[in-house]
Amino acid sequence: MSDRTTWLLCTLAFVAVGGIDSASSAHSAEYDFNRDIRPILSNHCFQCHGPDEQKREGGLRLDVAQSATATLESGAIAVVPGDLHQSAMMERILSDDDSLLMPPAEINKPLTETQKEILKKWIADGARWSDHWAFTPVSRPDVPQQNSLWIRNDIDRFVLEELVQHDWQPVEEEGPRILVRRLYLDLLGLPPSPAEVESFVHDDRDDAYEQMVEELLASPHFGERMALQWLDASRFADTNGYHLDNGRDMSAWRAWVIKAYNDNMPFDQFTIEQLAGDLLQNATETQLIATGFHRNHMINFEGGAIPDEYHNAYIVDRVNTTGAVWMGMTVACAQCHDHKYDPLTQREYYQLYAFFNNIDEKGLDGNQGNAQPLLRLPTSDQQQRLSAIASEMTALNESLGQVSDGPETEAATNNIKEQLASLQKEKDGLESAVPSTMVMRERAEMRDTFVLERGQYDQIKDKVVPAVPSFLPAIEVQADSRQSLNRLDLAKWLVRADHPLTARVAVNRLWQSLFGIGLVKTVEDFGSQGEQPSNHALLDWLAAEFVNPSVEGLNQPEIHAWDIKHMIRLMVTSATYRQTSRVSPESYARDPENRWLARGARFRLPAELLRDQALAVSGLLKQNVGGPSVSPYQPDGLWQELSSRGDSKNWTAQEFTQSHGDDLYRRGMYTFWKRTSPPPMMTTFDAPDRETCTLQRSRTNTPLQALVLMNDPVFVEAARKMAEKVLQEESTSRDARLSLAMQLVTARPPSATELEVLQRMIEDFSKEYADAEKAAELLKVGEAPVLWQDATELAAWTMLCSALLNLDEVVTRN
Repeated sequence: MSDRTTWLLCTLAFVAVGGIDSASSAHSAEYDFNRDIRPILSNHCFQCHGPDEQKREGGLRLDVAQSATATLESGAIAVVPGDLHQSAMMERILSDDDSLLMPPAEINKPLTETQKEILKKWIADGARWSDHWAFTPVSRPDVPQQNSLWIRNDIDRFVLEELVQHDWQPVEEEGPRILVRRLYLDLLGLPPSPAEVESFVHDDRDDAYEQMVEELLASPHFGERMALQWLDASRFADTNGYHLDNGRDMSAWRAWVIKAYNDNMPFDQFTIEQLAGDLLQNATETQLIATGFHRNHMINFEGGAIPDEYHNAYIVDRVNTTGAVWMGMTVACAQCHDHKYDPLTQREYYQLYAFFNNIDEKGLDGNQGNAQPLLRLPTSDQQQRLSAIASEMTALNESLGQVSDGPETEAATNNIKEQLASLQKEKDGLESAVPSTMVMRERAEMRDTFVLERGQYDQIKDKVVPAVPSFLPAIEVQADSRQSLNRLDLAKWLVRADHPLTARVAVNRLWQSLFGIGLVKTVEDFGSQGEQPSNHALLDWLAAEFVNPSVEGLNQPEIHAWDIKHMIRLMVTSATYRQTSRVSPESYARDPENRWLARGARFRLPAELLRDQALAVSGLLKQNVGGPSVSPYQPDGLWQELSSRGDSKNWTAQEFTQSHGDDLYRRGMYTFWKRTSPPPMMTTFDAPDRETCTLQRSRTNTPLQALVLMNDPVFVEAARKMAEKVLQEESTSRDARLSLAMQLVTARPPSATELEVLQRMIEDFSKEYADAEKAAELLKVGEAPVLWQDATELAAWTMLCSALLNLDEVVTRN
C-alpha cells in the first residue's frame, strides 16, 4: 500500500468522525485558519469562548485573535504564537486533570488526537488568524492555467486544478442520450421525448449541445423548474397553517416567480421586488404581487390568539427567512441571545427585525389585519362586467331621482329599485369571486422596535432602529436623509456588489440544483458551523461572475449583471457537468459525495419531478403554465382528523375535494399544499411541509417509496396510458414496442440482455392477466378512459410499464 493510499484511508476514516478539511491538512506543513482551525474551535470551543458575550467564560474569545492572544484576568494567555508551552489553551487541551481539561467533559465534545496535533502544529507555526471566509469581500480569483482538451470553459479549469492537487483526473463525457435526459430534467423538470433525444443524437452541428441549452433556457417550463426550489425557500403553501389551517390563494405570486425566471429577471431586481416592491416609486401591480414572498408565512386564525404574539412570530419568520435565503446565515440563533458561533449579536438581530416591523398588519386574522392588504386581481371579464354594473346602477339612480311623485309612478320606482337590488346582488357575487393575493404595505407611522428578552414578545428591553450587522458592509444612507431605513434599503443592501454573502449564497444554490450538492454543502449556513467550500476559488469566481460577468468574445445572448440564465448556461456547458455519472468502487470510496467533481452528479429526482415524469411519458401531463392549485388523487380521510369539528364546510381547505379532468394531470408544483397534511406522495419522497423556509431537501431511500411508485393511482394510471401509447406504436413488433417503452423512460434503447428480460416479463404478465377480472381490476384505476380494447394485453403492458417507471435509472437523474 502506497503512502498516499494510507493517507487517503486515514482521511476517509477521519471524515466519518470529524471533517475532511481538518484531516487532510493534518499532513500539511501549513494551515489555513478557515479551512483547518476554525472548524475545530467552532465545534468544540465557541460555545463557551465565542461571540456570545453572555455565555463567554473567563473573558476568552477564540474567534478573535486580539482576545485569544491577550493576557486574561488570570494572567494567562490562551494562545502565544510560536510558543506551545506558554499557550494556556494547549495546556488545558492536553491536561490529564479532568478539572482542567478543555473542552470540559460535561460538554461531551472531546477533541480527537488528530485535532490536538493540528492545533499544536498551528500554534507552533505562528497561529495565524484570518476572518471567516464567507464574511470577506468577494474578489475574482485568477483562472488556473490548466490546459487540457477536456476543458470547455473556465469552470473546468478550477475543477481540474483541484483534481490535479488530489492526483486525480475527470472521467469521460456522458453518452448523448443520457446527457440530453439530464439536461431536460435539470432545466425543465421534464423528460425528453424519444424524438427529441433522436434529434440531438443525430444533430451533427459542432454547437448542437449549446443550441439545445439555449432552447431549453427559452422554454416556458424553465421558469417552472426554477420556481420549484424557490417555493421551498419561500415556504409557499395553499393554507395558512396552525390549528385551522384554512385556505389561501397565492397562485398569483407563484405565477410571478415563474415569469420572473422565464424573463431572466436579474437576481438583484428579483430580490428587491420580492422584499420591497411596494416601496418602489410608482410600484406596478406585478411589483406589488412580488411582495407576496413575505406573506407566504403561516398565519393563525385561532379566536384565542394573542395579536402581539403572532405579530412577533410573523416578523421573526421574515427575518429568519431573509437571513437564510440571501445571506446563508442561521440568524435565528440570535433571536434569544448573541449568536454562539457567528459575530451576530441579539441587538443586531432586532435591528434586522426593525426593517419588517412597520408592515401594515396586526397579527390577527385575515379580516382584522394579518392577511391584509389584499390586492384584488379581477379577470378582464370580471372587470368588464363590474364596470358595466357600475354604469347601469349610476343610470338607474339618476332615473330614480327624476321620477316625479304620485301614485302613478310607484310602479316605476319599485321597478327601478328591484333592478338596483338585482345588480347589487350580482356585484356582490362578482366581487366575492374576484381572486386576490396577499401583498406587503408599509405603515405611515413607524412602529417602535425593541430587543426582546429571550425572544419573548412581551419582554421588551432596549429600543433599536433598523440597521445591518456590523461585521458586514455598512448600509448606504443619504447624508441628508431624516427618514428611518426601510425594507427597500435592506433589499438594495443585500444586492450591493460588495456584499460578501448574497452572490456566494445564490450561485451555491444554483450549483446545488445542477450537481446535487452545493460547493458549500450547508447551503443554509455559511457561518462558522457551516461546511467549508469544496472549491473556494471556484465559488468566488462564480460569485464574481454573477455580479460582474466577463463576456468578451462570447457568442451568447445579451448578458447582464446578476444574470441567472448566464450562470446556469456556464454550469451546464462545462465539461464538469457533462461527465458520466458511472463510478468505480475505488473512486466512490475515495470521494463518496463527489465533492471533488471527478464524475457527473447522480441523485434521485425530487418528488414533483417523479410525478411529472410519469405523467409526461404517459401522455397525460397537462403543461399549461400557472393558474390555481389543483387537488389530484390522495387517500380518503387524510384531512378529516385535522378539520374544524362540526362546521368544516364553513372553512376553506377543511374537506378535501378531488379535482377532475385536466386538473388531475397538472405538474406537481401546482398540487394543493395543505401545511398540516401535505400531499402524501410528496412527503414520502422528502418534500418539506412548507411551514418554514427550506433550502435543501433531504434524500432518503425507504420501502414506502417503492410502494408509492407501484401503487399510487397516478403512477398506476400513468403506466396504463404509457402502455396504450406503446401499443399504439406503428410497428406491431413486440421488440419494437419494448424498445419504445424503454426509450420513453430512460432515453435509450434496451440492451440485448435487457430486451430478453423485458420479453420474459411481458410473457409472464400476459399469462397472469389472462384472468379477465384481474385485468379489469387493474385497468379501472384512474379517471382517464381506457382506449385499448384487449384488456389482457393492456393489463400486461401496464405492469411492464409500471416496472419500468420503478427502475432506479428512471427515478434517478444520472
